[in-house]
Amino acid sequence: MDHLPLRTPLAADQREPVLDVVVPVHNEQADLERSVRRLHAHLRETFPYPFRITVADNASTDATPAIAARLATELPETEWLRLAEKGRGRALHTAWSRSRAPVLAYLDVDLSTDLAALLPLVAPLISGHSDIAIGTRLARGSRVVRGPRREVISRCYNVLLRSTLAVGFSDAQCGFKAVRRDVAERLLPLVRDSGWFFDTEMLVIAERAGLRIHEVPVDWVDDPDSRVDIWATALADLRGIARIGAALARGTLPTARLHRNEEGQPDGLAGQLLRFAAVGALSTLGYVLLYALLRPAAGPQAANAVALLVCALANTAANRRLTFGVRGRGGALRHQAKGLLVFLVGLALTSGSLAVLDRLAPDAAHLTELVVLVAANLAATLLRFLLLRAWVFRAGRRGTEARA
Repeated sequence: MDHLPLRTPLAADQREPVLDVVVPVHNEQADLERSVRRLHAHLRETFPYPFRITVADNASTDATPAIAARLATELPETEWLRLAEKGRGRALHTAWSRSRAPVLAYLDVDLSTDLAALLPLVAPLISGHSDIAIGTRLARGSRVVRGPRREVISRCYNVLLRSTLAVGFSDAQCGFKAVRRDVAERLLPLVRDSGWFFDTEMLVIAERAGLRIHEVPVDWVDDPDSRVDIWATALADLRGIARIGAALARGTLPTARLHRNEEGQPDGLAGQLLRFAAVGALSTLGYVLLYALLRPAAGPQAANAVALLVCALANTAANRRLTFGVRGRGGALRHQAKGLLVFLVGLALTSGSLAVLDRLAPDAAHLTELVVLVAANLAATLLRFLLLRAWVFRAGRRGTEARA
């Protein structure tokens, strides 16, 4: 499977637009001109690269298309496109797919988010640090002014996302996001929603693929004239959550082509052995310390089983990420389940060594007991590497297993 290339910073000397800011609109004749001119002036004054503003009109029936067309003729860095069908997600998908700028962004036409956060939003994408950047109203440092009803709905929605889809990002719905174009080219075809759930679906897929999502605290003032149908949007979001949740449960979320080749991580057996040895050394040290702590109260067999189980879970997670290069959360439960079967093999080896030692030398000192256990654990570690490489993280199946 062809993965995304390494992230690289953009050169300082750019003639073509580096940033394309899309403003999706539907019947926004009252705010459009004032907001676009304010955005244009801000970018002219503060943004150090060439830029473009794209007004994406999705099926407006008022004077919005005429205003957008006039702005495109008056402001040299401004363009507009017209869509026959309504849908914010559809507008963003179309505008981003057509753009050749290396960084793609969007913001809501009401400019509820302070434009001072725009450069901090796109800077990590320009520098090559991150894949996606989002504004968040729920992080420490954010300053938000809005009514209690919208505040409660927003926080409840994000709690719902965390509890059902186990997301790590804090604010899915803030209309202030950016993405690198190389990521968008592979990510957008996977996003099915064409409405307000577009943002959430895009972020869930990106996070599950292990892409780096940068969050920027923003100052945000609610637009009292917002015409978003909150309850219809909420129902659509619930359907979207159910659809994505079902895809995750079935393991059919297609994220394999979004994984990046990470710099400095060799793919051959030698590189895997070196990383596995480092993880194994730390696991063995942790195992010995945990066994020594548990042994006086629990006895040798129980202490061995608990210490080995805890270290096996940590070892599988570390090897998954560091040794075998599997990114994201997709397939993690499957890998841990297989890792536990490998753990049982290790448990049989170490417990068997204890049983043999007890039979041959029932009065053996604790130091002797530890030496025997360490030797048995090292043997189990070698067998563990072979099983992880040939079965748990088999190279031919990593892309498939990481899609969940």
